[in-house]
Amino acid sequence: MEKSFDVVVIGGGPGGYIAAIRAAQLGFNTACIDEWKNDKGGPAPGGTCTNVGCIPSKALLQSSEHFEHAGHAFADHGIGLKDLSIDVKKMLGRKDTVVKQNNDGILYLFKKNKVSFFHGRGSFLKAVDSGYEVAVGDDVLTAKNVIVATGSVPRPLPGAPFDEAQVLSNDGALRIPAVPKTLALIGAGVIGLEMGSVWRRLGSQVTVLEGLPTFLGAVDEQIAKEAHKAFTKQGLKIELGVKVGEIKVDKKGAHSQVTVAYTDAKGAAQTLAVDKLIVSIGRVANTVGLNAEGVGLKLDERGAIVVDDECRTNLPGVWAVGDVVRGPMLAHKAEEEGVAVAERIAGQHGHVNFNTIPWVIYTSPEIAWVGQNEQQLKAAGRAYKAGTFPFMANGRARALGDTTGMVKMLADAATDEILGVHIVGPMASELIAECVVAMEFRASAEDLARICHAHPSLSEATKEAALAVDKRTLNF
Repeated sequence: MEKSFDVVVIGGGPGGYIAAIRAAQLGFNTACIDEWKNDKGGPAPGGTCTNVGCIPSKALLQSSEHFEHAGHAFADHGIGLKDLSIDVKKMLGRKDTVVKQNNDGILYLFKKNKVSFFHGRGSFLKAVDSGYEVAVGDDVLTAKNVIVATGSVPRPLPGAPFDEAQVLSNDGALRIPAVPKTLALIGAGVIGLEMGSVWRRLGSQVTVLEGLPTFLGAVDEQIAKEAHKAFTKQGLKIELGVKVGEIKVDKKGAHSQVTVAYTDAKGAAQTLAVDKLIVSIGRVANTVGLNAEGVGLKLDERGAIVVDDECRTNLPGVWAVGDVVRGPMLAHKAEEEGVAVAERIAGQHGHVNFNTIPWVIYTSPEIAWVGQNEQQLKAAGRAYKAGTFPFMANGRARALGDTTGMVKMLADAATDEILGVHIVGPMASELIAECVVAMEFRASAEDLARICHAHPSLSEATKEAALAVDKRTLNF
């Protein structure tokens, strides 16, 4: 059956479904294609983020944090517990319920905004006078504008394909049926640290193997050191500068193990045997099955779709957003690009400021940042001022019983414009929003320092860090 639309979006993840909704709001007859399935074979829009990424990982992080608090922190509050246990099956069931709620929410939003939804894999057929033909199952959709938002997939280690039983991607890491006694992670990035934190809290002995010589190299060095100290204290064993060699899966039923051979930072050969191995060494653009070559859609050497600054591809009327194009692989970056593209199709001036996209790692302590870090400013020769404020001097953090970390603010030495803010500590993911707003309005550190913040609140640490830029903190 052939159907005609103004806009067809291929992919229903954060970039895709948001692009479709915004296009519909702007008056376009819009369709969205997505192939994700739930355990019953039904549609499960939301992409990697909703199904095997952002949402389920946060659900498990919350559950595991409750468990750790119950086992270690409740006593400080005068709360006594006996025979503490974890029902992993129930925890995973709650995670699945949270995912389904998000899936269903997207389907509701499609219906509310009159977006036509097609369940299946979308692929280009050919260019036609009215735009492009896109196939999904037995349907052929025709659209003047096509937005590709097919996301990314995990990169496997050569010679160690994902079996999702012993060698796990982010997908399998979210479905481990019982707490493994030993767990290794290759890659100390966002996914590795978050999943390592989940299972470490529940009782696993976790080792993180990272090829780079520095920990969290993209993070401000001072913040990364504070985080490394906190994770090590919690029991995560983090080895840096390693070179991973052969990986063997020894299948012995319930006693199967994975053996990782590697060379440590000193050049010594090491062997690590674990129950489960999570490989988190990055992701690659998902363009398989799109038939990009059939319509001449240009891909780069990494397989990502080539776009300009406004997400236009080399084909007229074809756009691409999110993980499948250049830039950080972040759900909120994809959403902003999706909105911007829909508005550009409508003749408006959609805009995404890559300099103010926040980053968050949802460990405990949380890590969040926006803008440039101190290493980048030094490398660029930019004159700057820095101010820090520790959570140990924040009244709300003391009341919470979580005083790890700090807020760090960097401002231009001459103009005082905020150039970057870096946070490690409680609720950093929420605190960073104020800093993003400030940077969007090109605020100075003094602007934030002079804004009244509620007391007691964690946000006072942001105000104090701004005061520290001018060396005049009030509470430290």
